[in-house]
Amino acid sequence: MLNGREKKAVGVETIGMTMRFGAFTALDDVSLKVPAGSFHALLGENGAGKSTLVKCMMGFYRATSGDMLVEGREVKIASPKDASALGLGMVYQHFTLVQSLTSAENLVISREGVPRVIDWRKERADLARFMETMPFELPLDVPVSTLAAGEKQKLEIVKQLYLGRSFLVLDEPTSVLTPGEAQEVLGFVRAMTVAGDVTVLMISHKFPEVKAFADDFTVLRKGKVTGTGRVAEHDRKVMAAMMIGDQPIATLDSRAPVTRDARPVLTVRTLKAPDRTGLKTIEIQDLSVRSGEIVGIAGISGNGQKEFLEVLAGQRQRDAGEVLVKGAPYRASRVEAQTLNVRFIPEEPLRNACAPKMTVAENMSFRNFDLDTSGKPVNWINGRVIKAFAAGLVEQFKVKTASLSSPIESLSGGNVQRAVLARELTGDVDLLIVSNPCFGLDFSAVAEIRARIMEARNAGAAVLLMSEDLDELLELSDRIFVMSDGALVYETPIAMASVQTIGEHMAGHH
Repeated sequence: MLNGREKKAVGVETIGMTMRFGAFTALDDVSLKVPAGSFHALLGENGAGKSTLVKCMMGFYRATSGDMLVEGREVKIASPKDASALGLGMVYQHFTLVQSLTSAENLVISREGVPRVIDWRKERADLARFMETMPFELPLDVPVSTLAAGEKQKLEIVKQLYLGRSFLVLDEPTSVLTPGEAQEVLGFVRAMTVAGDVTVLMISHKFPEVKAFADDFTVLRKGKVTGTGRVAEHDRKVMAAMMIGDQPIATLDSRAPVTRDARPVLTVRTLKAPDRTGLKTIEIQDLSVRSGEIVGIAGISGNGQKEFLEVLAGQRQRDAGEVLVKGAPYRASRVEAQTLNVRFIPEEPLRNACAPKMTVAENMSFRNFDLDTSGKPVNWINGRVIKAFAAGLVEQFKVKTASLSSPIESLSGGNVQRAVLARELTGDVDLLIVSNPCFGLDFSAVAEIRARIMEARNAGAAVLLMSEDLDELLELSDRIFVMSDGALVYETPIAMASVQTIGEHMAGHH
């Protein structure tokens, strides 16, 4: 029994689901079948219609047309309350827990009709009985803020089961987890589907997870179903082709090995800087990145990567230590960046590397709008020259924009990232510092951006790549460091890298 409801997975089906917003068709005749007790993956690029479909299923949107069946019976879901009553629940990409309350308090207040005065002795006894039905333990009497990310994700899933949900939508459920935590959480969910306790529909961009845990998959592209089938019978390439159609996928160039005499371009020694709370210190003892090398830094969000990047970008004061570029002291001034050919692609580029209301052309010309072709300052800024320069980059980097005069904030996330890449990778690049370059982007944009970073490396740039996506680091890096609690705690060449060992260090087991 799950909170008084018999445990039993339910099958869900959509038939001809269509959703229009004015003249725009977000979903076009989508039929999806998720049998009871199965684990189904929903794939597609950003904007393919995945979220719209799920929101129609969960009652957040009213579909323009189409039917929905639960256990073979036609149902009308006009609100999330209707979905809940039918046993349908959703676990979101970002946690919805109240951080200051305990796990037990979060579970109890999530119920409908909670009494104004809660009998905690009774509730704790009920919760203890309920947790006996779960395949793992969770600390119920500590604040959620003290839990690890994997425990929070498990609590989100447990909350849905506690509320009696037997069909779960998981939206990118492992985006904030270590590899070990991701395996554990998805393994737990998979075991429950095999036991027939729950049915799962998982939105994911991660092919290894889909291959490891899902039974079936459905692909959406531009609001339509472009493929469906058994995961075991389709390889990654076939699924990727269903996602992006016949447009070419950028591929990573074959890499030449890093030469033994490659010179260090970036050197960081005994660096100390305050973290954002001011209570802890970021300490980087010794880091170097050589010409023609990608050094990746892995770590769970919040372990000091952001602060380290801010120091390198000149946005955070350091208390001690030195940063050298090509042997010269580096404080990240515009002149130093120009002289030493340092380029920077931060996380969330629209917020951190653009002036959102300024035009695409202006944003793409920030590095050289006030210089002539020989790099000397100009007396007069020429708008036509700026536009012509940006037009060349837009074509070369395939930036999709209505006009060069459009504000850059009107572009999609992938096209903002392409525009920033175009600006930062044009001209001589000796050092490229990159943070989470593909976060939130779709499959084809990810492939394109990773290929561009590899091209820069192959052309001789030293690349420091910070990413919370371990697959990305394993694909691109020559060496990987793990950052935990403000320090670099582990280093491995890519040839000897073990996902398990990296994951253990990310989780603080060092």
